[in-house]
Amino acid sequence: GKLGGQAQVPEAAGIWRDLTDNVNLLANNLTAQVRNIADVTTSVAKGDLSKKITVDAKGEVLELKNTVNTMVDQLNSFAAEVTRVAKEVGTEGKLGGQADVKGVSGTWKDLTDNVNFMASNLTTQVRGIVRVVTAVANGDLSQKLVVDAKGEIAALAETINFMIDTLSTFGDQVTNMAREVGIEGKLGGQARVPGASGLWRDLTDNVNAMATNLTNQVRSIADVATAVTKGDLTRSVAVEASGEMASLKDNINEMIRNLKEQTLKNAEQDWLKTNLARFSRMLQGERDLTTVSNLIMSELAPLVNAQYGVFYVAKREENETVLELAASYGAEKRGELKPSFNLREGLVGQAAADKRPILLKNAPGDFIRIGAGLGHSAPANVN
Repeated sequence: GKLGGQAQVPEAAGIWRDLTDNVNLLANNLTAQVRNIADVTTSVAKGDLSKKITVDAKGEVLELKNTVNTMVDQLNSFAAEVTRVAKEVGTEGKLGGQADVKGVSGTWKDLTDNVNFMASNLTTQVRGIVRVVTAVANGDLSQKLVVDAKGEIAALAETINFMIDTLSTFGDQVTNMAREVGIEGKLGGQARVPGASGLWRDLTDNVNAMATNLTNQVRSIADVATAVTKGDLTRSVAVEASGEMASLKDNINEMIRNLKEQTLKNAEQDWLKTNLARFSRMLQGERDLTTVSNLIMSELAPLVNAQYGVFYVAKREENETVLELAASYGAEKRGELKPSFNLREGLVGQAAADKRPILLKNAPGDFIRIGAGLGHSAPANVN
């Protein structure tokens, strides 16, 4: 197998010289052809498909040359097509490409078919994913990813379908709750999304918190409003609120306070007018001051829940106004009562001079003694 050798026959001549030259020519041709073929096949083995067999040859060697060169051309075409498909699908994102290698057969045909099958499967799977994800992005949660896949692609398909199920459940729950609360007026609803986690769990919790707060606020306002319509002005909206709901809460509570104050004023006015009319009817025709005073004390003290009272009448004496005792209520010994007061004398005289009441709270125990058949006690307040 050592190529490049030459026959050396010294002093050969004639036919022996011709034989020697022919043998050497054969050896040279064979060496050039084999070395060229070896060089090309070695390059092919190393992945270099740029070389061709160019040595002159005839016969079977020529056939071998043509076969090797055809193989190199087919490998070039195969590599170029596979590279093109891989670049289009894997780098440029162009799906649907197929390798087209003319004239291949056997293993090269199988390789080409396998590459095309892989590209076709990948195209189908990715396009299916794109279709479903696009539908989700457009708000259509009715589609599912149905592809014949295994391994990581199958896991991805399951994940996408689970995501769609979760989104669909989330959308249905939120829609139902929004319809119940916003349209049908049904409060207290909660969204339930089984299996939700992460952001979807947070969204569900936030929606439920919003619904709970709204329910509590509206129900509290409704309870108070119902109580107001029934005449109960003791209630107020106490639920926690912020923003416009807090403003509404404050306005309702302010309205209740105003209603309560106005109602109290109206009640006081009605009470005053009613009792003035009653006193006027009761005293009509009476001329005796003592009788009038006693009637007033007998009716007025129980009316204002007083257990003790005195009635002084203002009289003019020598250019001075004197308050003289005219009647009493609940006094045990009338003789112990001060018969008269000048203006600004004591609390009675001061109240008369100022023409307004004076309220004395926590009066001393010996200030006034209120007696009954069972005992005595000090007053809580003196007015």
